[in-house]
Amino acid sequence: MMKKIILSVCMLCASVGGWAQKDGGKPDPDFYVFLCFGQSNMAGNARVENRDLRDVDERFRMMAAVDDSGRKREKGKWYTAVPPLCRPGDGLTPVDYFGRTLVATLPENVKVGVINVAIGGCHIETFMEDSIATYVAHRAPGWMKGMLKDYGNDPYARLVEMARLAQKDGVIKGILVHQGESNTGDKAWPKKVKTVYESLLKDLGLKAKDVPLLAGEVVNADQGGVCASMNNIIRTLPQVVPTAAVVSSAGCTCATDSLHFDAAGYRELGRRYAEKMLYLLGKNSR
Repeated sequence: MMKKIILSVCMLCASVGGWAQKDGGKPDPDFYVFLCFGQSNMAGNARVENRDLRDVDERFRMMAAVDDSGRKREKGKWYTAVPPLCRPGDGLTPVDYFGRTLVATLPENVKVGVINVAIGGCHIETFMEDSIATYVAHRAPGWMKGMLKDYGNDPYARLVEMARLAQKDGVIKGILVHQGESNTGDKAWPKKVKTVYESLLKDLGLKAKDVPLLAGEVVNADQGGVCASMNNIIRTLPQVVPTAAVVSSAGCTCATDSLHFDAAGYRELGRRYAEKMLYLLGKNSR
């Protein structure tokens, strides 16, 4: 009896620790990984509701980019993607319903993993290798310091670190960004995003044709978005990055600050990210 118990425990540990790998530890080609970065609307600002905590498919996973002792999550490990998907204290994010929509649409043998590194209020320079040190030292406001510290004062490096771990388990299929509010009016934003995108491709050994970039619009003018003018700049991104596409925020409802989406808005925006990614992957249905 004792031998059977020990064997059962060992089998359980093996299934938990190696769930994403096949063929002797090689990356699972049916485990699709997506990197996500940005500011507060990517981190998630809306309160998580009970409906968001229920029925999360175990095929939808998140890699913790920071430790979360309250939820017993350790940095660099995979967990079922129950929100929050960014840091402790963050809320619902478009990434929640991006992943849920993907697993509901893709074949049942396909799993989806996300890594979300985002900082409220940050500029795109926070993810640029040649700018982060100066940004942390001289530009970041005091209230942002703790969030930056969570990522070792280098969110780009943390994203790459987590992505390299994920590549041992699966295949990176796309990159999602939601950022721009803090760069409103910055016409160089598309080129700056291109710099981040190309750095990620280089550092992770990826090819642009295999890893599209999706950029979401900020709260739209039809919702009274205070940064809505930035959408005109965001929409030019595909002119600078041919493998990029823009996700419309038209009709996505927002919070009273007209800066952040509300829960319903995040759900809808996340579904739109997923629909766009499915189209780009050529996998519109099961």
